[in-house]
Amino acid sequence: MGQVGRAHGIRGELLVRSFTDPPEALLDYEPWQLVPPRGEARTVEVERAAWHQDRLRIKFEGIDDRNAAEALRGWWIRVPRGQLPPLAEREHYRDDLLGFEVLNLEGGQLGKLDYFVDLPTGSVMVIREGAEGSREHWVPAGPTHLKQVDVAARRLTVDWPLELE
Repeated sequence: MGQVGRAHGIRGELLVRSFTDPPEALLDYEPWQLVPPRGEARTVEVERAAWHQDRLRIKFEGIDDRNAAEALRGWWIRVPRGQLPPLAEREHYRDDLLGFEVLNLEGGQLGKLDYFVDLPTGSVMVIREGAEGSREHWVPAGPTHLKQVDVAARRLTVDWPLELE
């Protein structure tokens, strides 16, 4: 749903990037689960929130200084699945697609969907061939390139070549 960025000020505030549409909809969900890169999730309550440029400036209850805030940098924001709105036809939550096999239109296997990256130009699927550290394909996640989602087979079909010249 979002990601915690850098500390803002000395009183425990943080800048948060929202992945919801619209971005302020992130504040409609509580409580939040903060998930570190490694380790256990932590439940937090938002004490106050305001916009700061293109990010939310958030103050969590119990996070009262810059050091405590900075320790949360890079953590992911999740909410309980039951709070999420129902999906329309041909809509999917990103987390549900992770690990799907990815094939191109010719049937060539690109790998498995590892994660998404949000760039200024749009979302990108990062597909890994084989083991960690191997080759990656960065494929735009929009309808121009993402052609089919087969949930039952855990497979995505994309309009993307195996090799780029």
